[in-house]
Amino acid sequence: MEWSVVLVLCSTFFLFLCIGVPISFSIGLASLITVMMSVPFDAAITVITQKMASGLDSFSLLAIPFFILAGNIMNRGGIALRLIEFAKVIGGRLPGSLAHVNVLANMMFGSISGSAVASGAAMGGIMSPLQKKEGYDPAFSAAVNIASCPTGLLIPPSNTFIVYSLVTGGTSIGALFLAGYIPGILMGLSIMLIIGYIAKKRNYPVSLKPTKSEVFKKTLDALPSLGLIVVIMGGIIGGIFTATEASAFAVVYTLILAVLIYREVSIKELPKVILESVVTTAIVLLLIGTSMGMSWVMANADIPYTISDGLLAISDNPIVILLIINIILLIVGVFMDMTPALLIFTPIFFPIVTDLGMDPVHFGILMAFNLSIGICTPPVGSALFIGCSVGGVRINQVIKPLLPFYAVLILALLLVTYVPSLSLALPQLLLGY
Repeated sequence: MEWSVVLVLCSTFFLFLCIGVPISFSIGLASLITVMMSVPFDAAITVITQKMASGLDSFSLLAIPFFILAGNIMNRGGIALRLIEFAKVIGGRLPGSLAHVNVLANMMFGSISGSAVASGAAMGGIMSPLQKKEGYDPAFSAAVNIASCPTGLLIPPSNTFIVYSLVTGGTSIGALFLAGYIPGILMGLSIMLIIGYIAKKRNYPVSLKPTKSEVFKKTLDALPSLGLIVVIMGGIIGGIFTATEASAFAVVYTLILAVLIYREVSIKELPKVILESVVTTAIVLLLIGTSMGMSWVMANADIPYTISDGLLAISDNPIVILLIINIILLIVGVFMDMTPALLIFTPIFFPIVTDLGMDPVHFGILMAFNLSIGICTPPVGSALFIGCSVGGVRINQVIKPLLPFYAVLILALLLVTYVPSLSLALPQLLLGY
């Protein structure tokens, strides 16, 4: 490996970030400048654009715009309120019931919308005023919302797993979707354990005790929304359609749900929803394209294999290596958003874990869990910013209440890391993976 390549690539990338260049352009420009060390400008830009184009030439990536559109339709379709009412049925009798409802609603809405930010904004906007009225500390309420909104990134359908499948060269998306259920639920339950402890300590009330008729009505009202997950996963498991085809079906399903059944979205609003989805898709795909260019530059300089040799020189014990990878990814998550971190660091660590005999699906869950924690942390955590915004609190107010949640999430991460069956049991059972 030429260390000059590493120095130029890393220094230019972080320089562009520091001066405020958007991360997609920072990745692309850093890659271009690095290639220009070896070839003229016209050849360098040809190489980078070719790698960007080939990186985006994937049938699986079609799922991303469809899931984004389905999520945006559901965000406007009255889904959030109905899922909160259903969450009250499940968690309404627990100590600190409103906080538990926030977690459960984030788990359900996040999995349907596929966005931690959308989930945090929708659920926090509704739950924060209710919790404040019941005497909850606003900083604690915001911390609960921030810590729990990324759970939907693990519970399928999730664009994160589609991107991971692309980077690793075709890891089964269906297996990744199934593998995310238990870790995602574990993530939510670990947060609820801390809520239960704090709620008893502070005497937060059990404020929700739905009657049998309310349980029936609210469950029935939420079933069409929850049916999306059942239909998508049932179709994938049953071999009826692929994940990409499922994403297109999700758009049709959510349109029927939002326009015809709930009647929360009018035909006139659809062009605006589609335009927002196009903008989001363009941002995500530009990021994927430039990251594929950077991945090629790193592979061409043998950076992943050099790092692999360095880590294996420290220890050949899988427990130690995985612990080091977890620590690195947790640190990366503090400074980098989820998608670029996944695109840049998966090619670096994937050869290492495959040498250790780790299953690619298990490693995908480890990556997603790690980076989900990262979006809750300062200084660039997107979930942190949106949670503070809708909760009406400052970042410095919410850091202390978040600390016990960080601790329990890291413990859950270690459990997922060292107990592969938590990730692989469902794919093995339902897909014969």
